[in-house]
Amino acid sequence: MVTTTATSLFFPAGFSFPTSSKTSMMLGGGSDKLGASGIKSKPTSSGGLQVKVNVQDNPKINGTMVTLKNEDEDETPLPPLRNFINQLPDMLIDPFVQEELIFSQNFSIRSYEIGPDQTASIETLMNLLQETALNHVRNIGLLNDGFGSTPEMSRRNLIWVVTRMQVLVDRYPSWGDVVLVDSWVSASGKNGMRRDWLVRDSKTGETLTRATSIWVMMNKQTRKLSKMPEEVRREIEPQFIDCAPILNEDSRKLPKLNDNTLDYVRTGLSPGWNDLDANQHVNNVKYVGWILESAPVSIWESHELSGMTLEYKRECGRHSMLQSLTAVSGDITGDLLDAFRVECQHLLRLESGSMVMRGRTEWKPKYANNLGSLGLIPAESS
Repeated sequence: MVTTTATSLFFPAGFSFPTSSKTSMMLGGGSDKLGASGIKSKPTSSGGLQVKVNVQDNPKINGTMVTLKNEDEDETPLPPLRNFINQLPDMLIDPFVQEELIFSQNFSIRSYEIGPDQTASIETLMNLLQETALNHVRNIGLLNDGFGSTPEMSRRNLIWVVTRMQVLVDRYPSWGDVVLVDSWVSASGKNGMRRDWLVRDSKTGETLTRATSIWVMMNKQTRKLSKMPEEVRREIEPQFIDCAPILNEDSRKLPKLNDNTLDYVRTGLSPGWNDLDANQHVNNVKYVGWILESAPVSIWESHELSGMTLEYKRECGRHSMLQSLTAVSGDITGDLLDAFRVECQHLLRLESGSMVMRGRTEWKPKYANNLGSLGLIPAESS
């Protein structure tokens, strides 16, 4: 009996298993209680999990028949790898596939990632974007000991930091949904990199979220921005795609928010130990949570966040104390049909007054799509 083993955590596009009664594959997660389901696993030196599916022991996996021919039968290619892996139990979802220069990853939305509206939170979506970006770098073999740093970046104590991000959410996924995140990178000027994402429903192909971002390099020791060394450029340039951003840039200038123009403020914010990443850097998703701390509950109750434009100005340390300021445009207390959209301006600053981040968020009425289909609000407002 022939056993086919994949030696890498990441499979090439179009990969299909030769026929056999046993198939080994590498996945990023698993369980030590899979034996009862005909699935055997063991850790690997790379930190992944080698999962062996014995179809003879259990020919029915997650309600789907998987038929493999014996070695004395004619060899017939199995379905594409992505289809095959999606038949595995939910705990083994999250396959990685790279097609040319676009990296794709599936995610299942977990129960602890949803909020009061029974949909994924904006922080969940932002974390999925970051996870896909890091796995992209790891997949192409450029992830070194730094958090997202290439080998040449690590030699020079350089790390990536985001300076600008724009996100547009068409619909939030719900618990149990599986989303497909595509990501790719492009050049941004002489010293920057642009990363784009497209999030879709893996079953229907519906676009859920689009996002674009600009990244530059910072010296890990001096905490100052750095030019991109030529050695680093040669590492990452072959991965660049020459294309326009997935979102048209929001060119509107972000206003300067101050104590005279704010409507809401939240003080006493401070990063904890678990808010730091492997670079001892506050995760950019944490900043999003902070600016939303000062958004009034009345907005959350009647609207949902549909878009963000963020500018990251400086990092903050573990002992920093911050303030979150919000100014609201639009009537959030009137009838839903009278307040189609709400816009907020945000400022995150140190208690000393130094700006950490500023941004703009856009909110649409909950169930706006349903109201628009009934002709209750203009189509462009839905």
